[in-house]
Amino acid sequence: MRGYFGIGIYHPKHEVNVGTLWRSAYQLGASFVFTIGQRYSKQASDTPKVSRHIPLMEYSNWDDFHNHIPYNCMPIAIEMGGHRLSNFVHPERAIYILGAEDHGLPQDVMQVCTQTISVESVRLQSFNVSVAGSIVMYGRLVKNAPKELAI
Repeated sequence: MRGYFGIGIYHPKHEVNVGTLWRSAYQLGASFVFTIGQRYSKQASDTPKVSRHIPLMEYSNWDDFHNHIPYNCMPIAIEMGGHRLSNFVHPERAIYILGAEDHGLPQDVMQVCTQTISVESVRLQSFNVSVAGSIVMYGRLVKNAPKELAI
């Protein structure tokens, strides 16, 4: 697969969500994971030691993160009300940004993102932040992966 992607959470509230997203990112081919504005006290749910294989980068605030987006890499919001994930064409290089568990993404962050995607569901309630991120990464994998996936 050409290209790369990273995924992270804006102002994560619970460390277990960061750990779950990190583990899923490792399994589903992400190049890195990040947090913006940490609100949790520690990261303790890395049971398979994915920190040995994929970095977790922590940015103090939005400006710090925004100043470090890799060249020619599209920031994409994962938020309710966006384009359907099932129809979304993932760019070669992307950074997926999830909102906080309790507040979502603020408008100034949404305005910087080139696109917003949403995970379809039967109910209107939102997914858990790490579950939503995992589903988006899985969607990218199955649309772009070679035939020899591990099963």
